[in-house]
Amino acid sequence: MKPRPGRSLVGTATVFLFLLLFSVFFMLPIVYAISTAFKPFNEIFIFPPRLFVRKPTFNNFIQLNYLVSDFWVPLSRYIFNSVFITIAGTFGHIVLASMAAYPLAKHNFYGQKVLTKIIVLSLLFTASVTYIPQYVILSGIGAINTYWALILPALQSSLGLYLMMNFMQKIPEEMLEAARIDGAKEARIFWTVVMPNVKPAWLTLMIFSFQGLWNSGSGALVFKEELKTLPSVMTTIAAGGVTRTGATAAAALILMIPPILLFIFSQSRIIETMSTSGLK
Repeated sequence: MKPRPGRSLVGTATVFLFLLLFSVFFMLPIVYAISTAFKPFNEIFIFPPRLFVRKPTFNNFIQLNYLVSDFWVPLSRYIFNSVFITIAGTFGHIVLASMAAYPLAKHNFYGQKVLTKIIVLSLLFTASVTYIPQYVILSGIGAINTYWALILPALQSSLGLYLMMNFMQKIPEEMLEAARIDGAKEARIFWTVVMPNVKPAWLTLMIFSFQGLWNSGSGALVFKEELKTLPSVMTTIAAGGVTRTGATAAAALILMIPPILLFIFSQSRIIETMSTSGLK
């Protein structure tokens, strides 16, 4: 371990140990979730709770498979619904947020400052504040009990718009002017100049959007069983009582895997988002 200039070896080691302890602390929930999924029934309710499983078993996954096989809608349908809604919502959110952020960040027009302040203020409110107006709108356009009921609310998140707007503001105006001098139209500038230079931002947005959509249940927006998502299945299984705790833990572990894998494959870009301006 090579110390940084101006910092002693003891100081570097102290910082390293401090960060290591925090890393272990934040890893505990994931470790506990993985361990619980493989615990036999008698270890799940033992007190005090044990972090690690003593006698690992696959019975929880076998029970989960047995439970979902009794559903009149096959598990593959729930998986398809979750994958389709997550991919469509994530892609649509990134594109719409980026297209809306570009004129706000790089163009001057009447009402620009007012719109920017509204976007910032909207970050102060939780999603539950807009739930009733959102339901009324979705019902009015006939989106209830369709995929759109879960996709459309994800497209209008102001967090993604604010993130993309901040990153686009850091793109030098000279770069855009050079593209305009070369004869590029605004659409081409957006796709070939702006979007590649804010790649860390939209990759970060992809993580947030993917996680939110993948873990979202059907709620009061979708009632048809063939349109419900995987989290709805886990809710149904958990409602069976204490005897299904192991199967619920196994289902929770399965739901955790895709967001974790996505983060692992894009973590270098996430770090770049936090430490650089987003420009190559």
